[in-house]
Amino acid sequence: MGKWGLSIVKEMGHMFIFLMNSLYTIFKPPFKISLLLRQIRFLGNKSLLVILLTGAFTGMVLALQLFYILRKFGSVALLGPGIALSLIRELGPVLCALMITGRAGSALTAEIGMMRISEQIDALTAMALNPIRYLIVPNIVAAIIVFPLLTGIYDVIGIYGGYLVGVKLLGISSGTYYSLMKDYVDMEDILIGFYKSISFGIIVSWICCYKGFYTGYGAAGVSKATTEAVVMSSISILVWDYFLGSFFV
Repeated sequence: MGKWGLSIVKEMGHMFIFLMNSLYTIFKPPFKISLLLRQIRFLGNKSLLVILLTGAFTGMVLALQLFYILRKFGSVALLGPGIALSLIRELGPVLCALMITGRAGSALTAEIGMMRISEQIDALTAMALNPIRYLIVPNIVAAIIVFPLLTGIYDVIGIYGGYLVGVKLLGISSGTYYSLMKDYVDMEDILIGFYKSISFGIIVSWICCYKGFYTGYGAAGVSKATTEAVVMSSISILVWDYFLGSFFV
């Protein structure tokens, strides 16, 4: 058990050093804008469809469930604010991050892992080029930019999905659905979701890049690294969301 515990501590220390090295390299010129734009397209544009679909149906399902609960207490008018607060503070950042992890995070780990086993990373080192600058930094910066933007889209689409169910299907007044949002949703709630999405972007890009960068050799090594990256990122998102939620409560 002691050996197992020490191996975990060692791995955590290695990951922390990897993150600090990556964050330090961000502020060291030159910065590769072309690589950043490429990763923004990979993480953001190619994840847009799954974000739109999951956001819409999350809002629709949330409207159905909240309507059933609020009707028991005679507070159906609070359906709009309830959906907005749930999406903006919690469900939007968390589910958006999980969707991006499944779609882009796994592919990112596999891509970097294939570069490792095909010795492309070793070739960069042999040419005196910092692989952290070319492979890791663009992904972390792109995730910091993309995650809040996609979370905002997720929230808006989710609120409109709730509108379709609440107003068009369940018969709630359109004015009631939107008007009370101004009274119950304030800037602090929006900023909480914004901070969460940024932190999730750092967590997902950090873990996925690390697992790919230090993957084992062979197809089995890449497969294992990809699985570990997705599982660890998903668990880390949920755990970190709890601590942030308890801090901002």
